[in-house]
Amino acid sequence: MSKMLLLMPLIAVAMPAAAAESPTAYLGKAGAGDLYEQTSSKIVLETTRDARVKSFATMMVGDHGKSTAMLKSAAAASGVKAPPPSLTPDQQAKVRALKQARGAARDTLYWQQQKAAHSQALQLHQDYAAHGSDRSLKDAATKIVPVVKHHLDLLNAGR
Repeated sequence: MSKMLLLMPLIAVAMPAAAAESPTAYLGKAGAGDLYEQTSSKIVLETTRDARVKSFATMMVGDHGKSTAMLKSAAAASGVKAPPPSLTPDQQAKVRALKQARGAARDTLYWQQQKAAHSQALQLHQDYAAHGSDRSLKDAATKIVPVVKHHLDLLNAGR
């Protein structure tokens, strides 16, 4: 036991802290996430008859538009050039799958995709808020975290 206590400081030094995203990489991932949330939500809004899905998707379009604007503003304040948002190949595949699904199956797929996307977004923003190098972006990430948590709570309470 005493040997283990002596090794603990060495283990802590050997384990690197979470690597922070560069400001540009963070903005790219956050922008892709916001674009995906808005795109997928607009697709489901075209056909859903489920009031809960419709309400959530409408909120996604608005809230992710706000987070995009918040990050663009923070980037401009810091002089960081935000890359234009673009969907990742995985997000493109999810959008295609969503477009191919019909009726209640589309709503169910949307809800599942949203849970996964929001879990990833929460991790991204929490990590940058804790370890990011740009103060303005860290502040924005800190403000975005509770919104994403709220979305995830709604998703987990639903379907």
